[in-house]
Amino acid sequence: MKIGILTSGGDCPGLNAVIRAIGLYALNNMENVEIVGIPEGYGGLIRGECRPLRRQDFSDILDRGGTILGTSRQPYKLMTVEENGETRLQEMCSNYQKMGLDCLFTLGGAGTHKTAALLCAEGCNVIGLPKTIDNDIYGTDVTFGFQTAAEIAAESIDRIRTTAAGHGRTMLVEIMGNKAGWLALHAGLAAGADMILIPEIPFSLDAVCEFVQKSGERKGASDWERPYNIIAVAEGAVLDSEAAYKKKDRAFARIERGESTVTQHLAEIVEERTGVETRTSVLGYLQRGGTPCAYDRLLSSRLGAFAADLAAKGVFGVSVAVSGNRIVYNALAEIAGRYKLVEPDGELVRFAKSIGIRFGDAQKIS
Repeated sequence: MKIGILTSGGDCPGLNAVIRAIGLYALNNMENVEIVGIPEGYGGLIRGECRPLRRQDFSDILDRGGTILGTSRQPYKLMTVEENGETRLQEMCSNYQKMGLDCLFTLGGAGTHKTAALLCAEGCNVIGLPKTIDNDIYGTDVTFGFQTAAEIAAESIDRIRTTAAGHGRTMLVEIMGNKAGWLALHAGLAAGADMILIPEIPFSLDAVCEFVQKSGERKGASDWERPYNIIAVAEGAVLDSEAAYKKKDRAFARIERGESTVTQHLAEIVEERTGVETRTSVLGYLQRGGTPCAYDRLLSSRLGAFAADLAAKGVFGVSVAVSGNRIVYNALAEIAGRYKLVEPDGELVRFAKSIGIRFGDAQKIS
């Protein structure tokens, strides 16, 4: 059997651990197996590039961040657009055949899974693996890379808290999460944020400013300490006045108003209305990089080995997933294009509200 491995979309902790587990399982349990790595995600497949992966390539990469194969983003909407008489999808299918692949492992997020489903529909044997720090892939309890990113974000908020407390400031910490607020929610809860703003719960400028104003009226823990606030903001958080807009219309409206990011805009409004010194901190790519935590190393390894076992059994057209404590799989056709979002009335949000954490919606503030 000849298998190919590619990593697509944004990098995240745990990619190399998955690659390692797939490779070691295949070498230890399959006869006459050949493994190739495809560079730069679907870009490498479009160009027809690959290189052999041998046992030594899987050494000392379990704890390495990023991806030894390189990655890139290939917009899903362009996959079926004809260019020079052929679509990118057709080029990938053709190169899959030219490489003599019996199976292709695609490590990626929601967009990667949608393209994987297209390849599968064209007759390629594909197995997807759920990678994203956003934790928004439908059909799995958790994605690899998420736990590490949540720990990084929570630790960053811990560090920012000392500055907020020392200066008596309101600090807005921007956390990744464009469509889904899982990362901001988990990190905010773990770090004890006072308010968490996520895409699934549109926020009100009035509600945020009222909360900051009222917190400023409360005394600190000592005669010396001034009140401060930590607000965790998902990058995809939306104003309630923008909730009905499509993403491109929302972006256009913000540009028209001369706004940069929702976090910066909110900081300016809060300081202007409340008089409380307000600052922003954008964590950005820090959340993606570095060594995966022990949880993600183990999860990635289990997912990779399980996926390789599926290939050995001839089970294709699926994506591996986590359900409770078990590793399972879902049909690509059933999950591609669907997102797992935070439920506004879900257990985590209800818990957070029960201990006084606000979400910026129209909720009475005491």
